[in-house]
Amino acid sequence: MITLLEWLRPWEPSLPVFLACVLAAGLYVVGMMRGAKPGFWPALSYFLGIGLIYVVTQTHYDYYSQYLFAAHRLQHLILHHLGPFLIALAMPTAVLAAALPASWRTLPQGVMAPFFGVLGSIYRVLQQPFIAGFLFVGLVYFWLTPDIHFDAMLSLDLYWFMNWTMAVDGLLFWWLIFERGGKGITPRLSPGRRIMVLAAIMPPQIVLGAYITFSGQNLFEIYDVCGRAFPIDPMLDQQIGGLITWIPAAMMSVIAAVIVLAFRLDQEERAEDSRTETTLERA
Repeated sequence: MITLLEWLRPWEPSLPVFLACVLAAGLYVVGMMRGAKPGFWPALSYFLGIGLIYVVTQTHYDYYSQYLFAAHRLQHLILHHLGPFLIALAMPTAVLAAALPASWRTLPQGVMAPFFGVLGSIYRVLQQPFIAGFLFVGLVYFWLTPDIHFDAMLSLDLYWFMNWTMAVDGLLFWWLIFERGGKGITPRLSPGRRIMVLAAIMPPQIVLGAYITFSGQNLFEIYDVCGRAFPIDPMLDQQIGGLITWIPAAMMSVIAAVIVLAFRLDQEERAEDSRTETTLERA
């Protein structure tokens, strides 16, 4: 039985992951201290998203994710789905921008234009609906290809590269889904197109999860080679991991679609209230 202190100690410390989590949380706190007011629920969503990512990568949980397939799938569900989902849902841009020094926000256009121009072009390509959806599902398939998964779990560098790609891609995808306009900014996708993207990514995830769950063979032998964290039957471990890949991942698309519809209804209500106020003022 490990103690709480042992549990909180990273199994495989990663300085880039640690710094990314601390910086993300710290900037948000500074932004609020400088006057940004995100509201209770967006702030809770943001910190919860970062906290979950930190827990599955920088605590003893990472040990289980490396020596148990089901734990690994839960780790990636958080890295690729739930953590980025919660962060994007908070839409923290304004709060994070408030934390930056004023000199950074007023750099001459010519100084950073080439860099941001290239970065912006790449971002716009990755945020095309088909590409975003393809990458979101494709990365899951890629890293769960048995031979590739075997190599990734044996190499620490490849293991962390795998985790980074999942987290970054998750942020890009859910940002596209939850992006909201304001002050002249129009979201890239209408609510209808967002729901279409969410519907499109569900079947491939269901198929993959079902295949892993009902496969009659041990697909991920790396956990036999390195040993499992618990004395669990390999096929049961694989079936639990398949169910995690299948059901929660698909359900998050449904939840996201409901949220997108709620945003749309809220916008319509606000627009209607604005029109009513304008009519009353003119009267």
